[in-house]
This record gives sequence, structure tokens and C-alpha cells, in this order.
Amino acid sequence: MSTLHVLSHSPFGDDRLNSCLRLIGSNDSLLLCGDAAYALQPGTAPFTALNARGLTLYVLTEDAQARAIDVPGWATAVDYPAFVVLSIHHDKVNSWL
Repeated sequence: MSTLHVLSHSPFGDDRLNSCLRLIGSNDSLLLCGDAAYALQPGTAPFTALNARGLTLYVLTEDAQARAIDVPGWATAVDYPAFVVLSIHHDKVNSWL
């Protein structure tokens, strides 16, 4: 059973990203949207933590572009229709509100 974890809050404002990383399973995926895209800023602790985990990571293209974030090669930029497809392909969707 797989879960798509959706994170929208900045990793610099609270501990949601760290909590998610503690719970995410090997079959799960993580989608960064909104201010969570800031986790992909090179040289930051969230960037290092995400890169080290080797998990299946997505970021909404629109949100990365709006924040001038370059999507690293180990993450996949997706649009909203692809977000819907990801939601369908996973057994559950967990939004970290």
C-alpha cells in the first residue's frame, strides 16, 4: 500500500517535513507544493535531508517557478494534471496540514 504525502508549508517555519520524513515508507512518494518548494534550495538542511533519503519526490512546477527554485535531477517537476494522476496511482493521499 502506498501513500502520496503532500506538503505545502515552508520547511523553515515548522517541523512538518521532518515529521513526514520520519513516517514516509519505501513505497510512498512526497509532493512539495506551495512554500514547501523552498525545501529544494541547495545548501539548506531540508535539501540535504531530502537528497539523502533517496525517496520518490515531486514538486509542483508552478510553485517551484514562482519561487525561482531549480528542480534538482533527483526530483520530478509535475503540473496539476500530473498531481491528479499521482493521487490516483497511490492508495492514499496524506496532506500535512
